Amino acid sequence: MPRHRSRRLRTIALLLSTTLAATACSATADDGTAPGATRAGDSPTPSPAPPPPPAVDAEVTPVPDDQWQRMVAAGMWRKGCPVDRDQLRRVEMNYHDFDGKVSRGALVVNADVAESVVRIFTDLFEQRFPVRRMQSVEAYGGDLDKSLADDNTSAFNCRRPDQINAPFAESPHANGRAVDINPLENPWQDLRKKTWFPSKEFSARTPGKGKILKGGPVWQSFVDEGWIWQNIKVADYMHFDTGYPSGPFTGRKRP
Repeated sequence: MPRHRSRRLRTIALLLSTTLAATACSATADDGTAPGATRAGDSPTPSPAPPPPPAVDAEVTPVPDDQWQRMVAAGMWRKGCPVDRDQLRRVEMNYHDFDGKVSRGALVVNADVAESVVRIFTDLFEQRFPVRRMQSVEAYGGDLDKSLADDNTSAFNCRRPDQINAPFAESPHANGRAVDINPLENPWQDLRKKTWFPSKEFSARTPGKGKILKGGPVWQSFVDEGWIWQNIKVADYMHFDTGYPSGPFTGRKRP
């Protein structure tokens, strides 16, 4: 073999061995750990913390100016009503809707029941009790029937004379100490029209989505706070209040 050819082959072999050695070095760390591997004694990178579970996240505030103006324009408050604006509070909070999603709504209630309402609806939220919708009745022009027909959960309403079952000075709703929950699933018996309102469909007190039953979790949450279920002589399954005639709230407060 010619000497120059032999020299060239030795040079190629040397280059190949040098390349292989460099590759081997790059494939391991100084301590012999492959790239990306966890070295002995190292802690693995922690995974991101899961988001916190949803909560009722209630906020109690005075009734805002724009909402109060709508309430007055809708006739929900007028001269002679038993409470004034400074005695009312807006309770804004999350709830589980009928699709299982978390929605946000608000009730207007008397200041002396606001904390109790928050505790009750915190219970209902944690139990995932479904609420169809929750908004103050000025969204319906102050019309109780429209609110009930829309399966709306609501509270304060100094109702017009044609929409009341009691003198409004004594009425729990007019004093902000009553809540109507899921009216469609929990109707009331309107003796003036001899019918169920907003519908007879769910008038039977059998278990069902969004329904209130004596001894059930919704009933228990209110009763534990000193509220009364359907405090009326006719069936009124949607209705809880703190007593009739309405007076300052003195119900039992849980720790």
